[in-house]
Amino acid sequence: MEEIQKLKQKILEEYPRLTEDDTFRFACKPGIPCFNDCCGDVNIFLTPYDVLRMKNRLDISSEEFLDRFTISPIDQNQNFPVLMLKMQDNEKKSCHFVSAEGCIIYDDRPWACRYYPVGLASSKEGESEAASEFYFILREDVCRGFDADKDWRISEWKTDQGIARYDEFGEMFKEITLHNYFKQGKQLDIPRMELFHMVCYNLDKFRRFIKESTFLNRFELEPGLTEKIMADDEELLRFGFRWLKFALFAEKTITIRPEAFRG
Repeated sequence: MEEIQKLKQKILEEYPRLTEDDTFRFACKPGIPCFNDCCGDVNIFLTPYDVLRMKNRLDISSEEFLDRFTISPIDQNQNFPVLMLKMQDNEKKSCHFVSAEGCIIYDDRPWACRYYPVGLASSKEGESEAASEFYFILREDVCRGFDADKDWRISEWKTDQGIARYDEFGEMFKEITLHNYFKQGKQLDIPRMELFHMVCYNLDKFRRFIKESTFLNRFELEPGLTEKIMADDEELLRFGFRWLKFALFAEKTITIRPEAFRG
């Protein structure tokens, strides 16, 4: 975690700050000498939407995906649980999803893999997050993709890599992780940390929680929403972000049934 913090500081201090209209030269495909070399011994943080897409692509449960393919680094200064993609226990510390032909889950690869070599950073956190965001190019010595003859505008790269859906859910996630609650120096207790982890990363468990507990008796959902969240992971995650604002920060994003007060 300390190395990651150092990289963040270096990006803020040294990297040129780019906009969507800036261009860069890059290509990644079979035949480039370094193809697949970047898919190992790398720290890839997973967003909730990454986990959703990857576990569904593999057709496994959230629990199985978390157990087999993720680790949860612990830092005394972190405000909420984070997940990283677990590498294989081999000499190259290879990604579990890399093959000689490339990524075997390419259409559902994580946000960080899609953006690469473009990065997204912010000079400050909080209410001005969007205004302070900037792009940068992460150049690594091992990468020969920068020798290619293909030029990209950053906006074109984002479209080509299918970033829009990931950014949509990423913005909802940032409303939680950059909440004023944390800016004020407050921290989540263990039960709320566990709630955060369940809602963001273990959708199957969250769905069971809604279905099997007294949740639906205590809270009034919009017509048709219960059916949607029971059937669709994206709808469930959207609702989960709403629920976290209620459960963690006491925002009035969910309606309590009057009878729940009487109970």
